[in-house]
Amino acid sequence: MKEEARMSQSLTRYAWLSIGAAVVTIGLKGGAYLLTGSMGLLSDALESTVNLLAAIVALIVLNVAVRPPDEEHQFGHNKAEFFSSGFEGALILVAAASIIVTSVNRLLNLQDIEQAGIGVVISLGASLINLFVARVLLRASRQHNSITLEADSHHLMTDVWTSVGVIIGVAAVAITKLAWLDPVIAFLVALNIIWTGVNLVRRSLLGLMDTSISGDENQKVLAVLEQYKQQEGIDWHAVRTRSAGSRSFISLHLLVPDQWTVRQGHALAERIEQDIHAAVPTSTVFTHVEPAGDPVSWQDEQLDRAAAQNA
Repeated sequence: MKEEARMSQSLTRYAWLSIGAAVVTIGLKGGAYLLTGSMGLLSDALESTVNLLAAIVALIVLNVAVRPPDEEHQFGHNKAEFFSSGFEGALILVAAASIIVTSVNRLLNLQDIEQAGIGVVISLGASLINLFVARVLLRASRQHNSITLEADSHHLMTDVWTSVGVIIGVAAVAITKLAWLDPVIAFLVALNIIWTGVNLVRRSLLGLMDTSISGDENQKVLAVLEQYKQQEGIDWHAVRTRSAGSRSFISLHLLVPDQWTVRQGHALAERIEQDIHAAVPTSTVFTHVEPAGDPVSWQDEQLDRAAAQNA
């Protein structure tokens, strides 16, 4: 329980950082819009509002994800992170859609931008805050293997790119006096951030469908098994993996010589499980020991042995 408490405290502090950044940037960008009347700055402020909602959801989900296994969730609660990242991806798409709608409306009803210099300075300050927080969250997501923090980081980076586009738009209007540049640039920025939202939603759906671990991690597992095959003369098959938030689950069957005792097979399985866990630190490993000389053992090469037998 102490370990879960420490993990929860470690992860949720990043969510609080994201919440704080969203509150500050909403105030800055909202004020900049009121001063300038820029459609781009309004769309930027709207996206920061979405960031605040997403950060609150991330805070709730991170507290759920670190809970230990219980009777109803015997493999833990890590998959909760995929709901958060999927929700955040959907929010990015909603934000992009709202920017597109408001941009088209402004393009049809052009208005001049006032006090452009002040608006640019305020927006630049807000984007620098988001850039700093996004980098912190991305680093933390890699350290803790958290797709929730990764999603929050990407969301903030879309905000940064939106701000960059808005700053360019406001500056371009101030220089050229072409009012239509502001909504057009806001529209183009919205199209650009749609890809991030689509990618997050896709990854979340794949995670909920028990997608296999990454190719790099899979190679590490196979390297451990190959080493034992060379050293111990054993074999393996039916390696199956799945990802669940920050956790990975790996199961496999070990084929050992027929003359081995149960104790020998068990000792080998323990060593292999420890080495695989060392290679993939977020993994939980399950092994099943079988005699290599029994033809039935080799039937387990099928992913679903029962279905194969009934076919």
